[in-house]
Amino acid sequence: MKKPILGITMGDPASIGPEITVKALSRSEVYDSCRPIVIGDACMMEKAKALVGHEDIVIHPVQDVKDALFTPGTIDVYDMKLVNADTLPIGQVSVEAGEAAFQYVKKVIELANADIIDGTVTNAFNKEAINLAGHHYSGHTEVYAHYTNTKKYTMMLAHRNMRVVHVSTHVSLREACDRVKKARVLEVIQIANQACLDLGIEHPTIGVAGLNPHSGENGLFGREEIDEIIPAIEAAKAQGINAEGPVPPDTIFSKARGGWYDMVVAMYHDQGHIPLKVVGFVYNHERKMWDAVEGVNITLGLPIVRVSVDHGTAFDQAGKGVANELSLLNSIDYAVRLSLSRLAKKGIQ
Repeated sequence: MKKPILGITMGDPASIGPEITVKALSRSEVYDSCRPIVIGDACMMEKAKALVGHEDIVIHPVQDVKDALFTPGTIDVYDMKLVNADTLPIGQVSVEAGEAAFQYVKKVIELANADIIDGTVTNAFNKEAINLAGHHYSGHTEVYAHYTNTKKYTMMLAHRNMRVVHVSTHVSLREACDRVKKARVLEVIQIANQACLDLGIEHPTIGVAGLNPHSGENGLFGREEIDEIIPAIEAAKAQGINAEGPVPPDTIFSKARGGWYDMVVAMYHDQGHIPLKVVGFVYNHERKMWDAVEGVNITLGLPIVRVSVDHGTAFDQAGKGVANELSLLNSIDYAVRLSLSRLAKKGIQ
């Protein structure tokens, strides 16, 4: 089967992005499933390989994807030449780093839109930095939606067998409640079902969370379930989707972890993010470091594949060589699966 070409953005150059990218791509098994190319600055990757103890890795700068080698022991970098590794302050918010991080994302989307690469993986950028650089987006999801001209999309988080999609994400909690409408809930259930099919889950079960405590207790604690969520679930069932709910938010994630649901539809950002990060982020108090940062973030509904690490820029760890690359490795794995599904739909095996 064809190994998909994955474009991996370096993330904010002042962050842990370059370091975890070197760590992840130093593993030869990554090249068994895909052909990765980093979109970023070769000079920062050179600096990162020394920080993480991989001086043996060869950084191979290119200006065209067709010039990449895709060989274990060599990291191909689509070299944007946007920052100076000798002067860029590491672990700090800056306009220079924000501008570079934004341009990496813009370039990887451009390459995917043109079918030059088969899927994209993003390291974290700093929202303050890209806004200081004049790019007013609240996150990667909105950047991708803009540059792919996508109107219907949602964020999916995944950690092992737990998967969550969101009715709303980067808005205030008050606005999030107002966005729980039948049309949007149904739309997200549909996107969730298709995502499961794309991941190879043949008969998915979609669990739909309530918005209010106890899913409203038959209107006692709010009517959103009665007026908006239940009608959306019924409409999904009429389309042949196996959707269940509304399930009380305080139990649905335990059930999902137990295998009851292949995907959970959360009503707002924190309702979905908190349980995923509780199980995916494991801190070792004795060693004073993270044992695992494993979740991934996927934007569904786009015409291209986009998977991201589910952590931030971790400026406090940048430059120390200790950052954990597990989330990036998991992101690459999900991107491979989704890219292969996309290629299969196009008749490319």
